[in-house]
Amino acid sequence: MKKKENNIAFIDAQNLHLWTASENWKIDFKKFRIYLRDKFNIDEAYFFLWFLDENQQKLYTNVQKTWFIVEFREHTSHMKWKKKWNVDVDIVFEVMKRIIEEKDFDKILLVTWDGDYIKLINYLIEKELLKKLLFPNSKYSSLYKKIKDNYWVNLSLSDIKKKIEYKNEK
Repeated sequence: MKKKENNIAFIDAQNLHLWTASENWKIDFKKFRIYLRDKFNIDEAYFFLWFLDENQQKLYTNVQKTWFIVEFREHTSHMKWKKKWNVDVDIVFEVMKRIIEEKDFDKILLVTWDGDYIKLINYLIEKELLKKLLFPNSKYSSLYKKIKDNYWVNLSLSDIKKKIEYKNEK
């Protein structure tokens, strides 16, 4: 009997939010988490967010309720509106730390659209550690065009979008 994979996901939440919104749709976090578990055998899913303030607590709580592990990019309060809320370095660091120190998983899934992760993605492919690269929409970085399409999925494709889209039930 084949052993079930134990994969982990790292999600650039800003990319996910901004680029699904650019195509006028929203992710239902609970549906998305179930999709990751069922489709890609994701046991742990890390959701990297910029930390704004306590006024955003409802968002943070809702994400955590849907079985994501929330990681914050913190800044001092006086820098709050002066810095880009970039979590790229944090994600790359955490991925490499898991590979070097723990290696308690089979493969890694990454959710992003920007090309800042290209070196990491190439490394994961070379080491056969990439499960999948998920793009929030069809406008992903041209740096990924060289990567074979079996390594990536566009979440805005209609069949996937139907499974994970937030529907306002009101």
